[in-house]
Amino acid sequence: MQRLPFSRRDFVRHVSFASLALPGLVTLAGVQACGNSEQKTSEEKEATEATGNRKLGIALVGLGKYSEEQLAPALEETQFCRLAGIVTGTPEKAEKWKKKYNIPDKNVYDYKTFDQIVDNPDIDIVYVVLPNALHAEYTIRAAQAGKHVICEKPMATSAEDCQKMIDACKKAGKKLSIGYRLHFEPHNLEMMRLGQQEVMGKVNKIIAHNGQVQSNETPWRLGKSLSGGGPLPDVGIYALQGAIYTKGAIPISVTAKFHPITDKEKFKEVEEGVDFQLQFADGSLADCKTSYNDKYNQLRAEAAKGWFQLEPAYAYDGLKGETSQGKMDIKNVNQQARQMDAFADCVLNNKETTVSGEMGMRDVQLIEAIYKAAKTGQKVSTKDVIQVLDPVGKQA
Repeated sequence: MQRLPFSRRDFVRHVSFASLALPGLVTLAGVQACGNSEQKTSEEKEATEATGNRKLGIALVGLGKYSEEQLAPALEETQFCRLAGIVTGTPEKAEKWKKKYNIPDKNVYDYKTFDQIVDNPDIDIVYVVLPNALHAEYTIRAAQAGKHVICEKPMATSAEDCQKMIDACKKAGKKLSIGYRLHFEPHNLEMMRLGQQEVMGKVNKIIAHNGQVQSNETPWRLGKSLSGGGPLPDVGIYALQGAIYTKGAIPISVTAKFHPITDKEKFKEVEEGVDFQLQFADGSLADCKTSYNDKYNQLRAEAAKGWFQLEPAYAYDGLKGETSQGKMDIKNVNQQARQMDAFADCVLNNKETTVSGEMGMRDVQLIEAIYKAAKTGQKVSTKDVIQVLDPVGKQA
């Protein structure tokens, strides 16, 4: 079987061409997207000289599973940022993190003292990793405290809150980024390239599925007040995003249908799952689904002259890609390290992030449209959705 001609060298060239659209990746070549060489590239040396070896301090707001298992370890691998502070309402967690990561007392906050972060020069960026309904409040407070912000997805539980977050950061003159790690992940970057450049012809159909069996380990995810919804804003947003950045277009309308409820106690407040379809202006479609009671993890594009897919597509590691021409020769990377380094590079060099607040708002608007379609059984127009796209695939 012929292997897809996409080597490490091709990937480095790809991200070099895309540097204007994807801040940080050209300077992140030393992270080794597709190799393990410890030798610094010329791009990395130039970036290091430009930043004067300064690492920006990040404070994690919320020390749940994602912060503990993904973000904190990733910050030990980053080049342009570091774990400088924490915000938690649990004293036991604070003590554990202080010892493990050597965090000084002055950089440890709880939710009552959070606003005092304004006086701390050690912290440049606040990363909001709280339940969805709290994203808006702490993003706004972080901006008012003079800090740049990364906010986890979904950006908020309403488009109205998204706009308030964007406005607060603009008023404070601070940058805002959404935690869309897959925009810095090489397999998904390849899906963007193949789809947006129509390497195998026009993309006629996309299949984007992401589901998991949700436990009661994080009960707030099953409560509407803190989550804003069930699997759709949590894991379904990856399928929504994947369809959009593979096609390189925003849908003009959506249809949707909720899955039957099999556990009325568990899913008394949020949906168990939902099938949704995106209709694009050129007549192509994206069939998507998400669930809290089934496992699937796929992003596939069917084009005029072939197909290409990732399975799994959205996991933290172990992603695999294949096309009608053969397997993708791409290695996995630390997605969160790349994501945070890219934003630090934006701050250090005054670049615009490709995963902006406006993109986060776009996805929340689309989620609202999908919910409306599922509740009414009608096709819902998305003409009022903000028109924001990741241009990386077209520039590669």
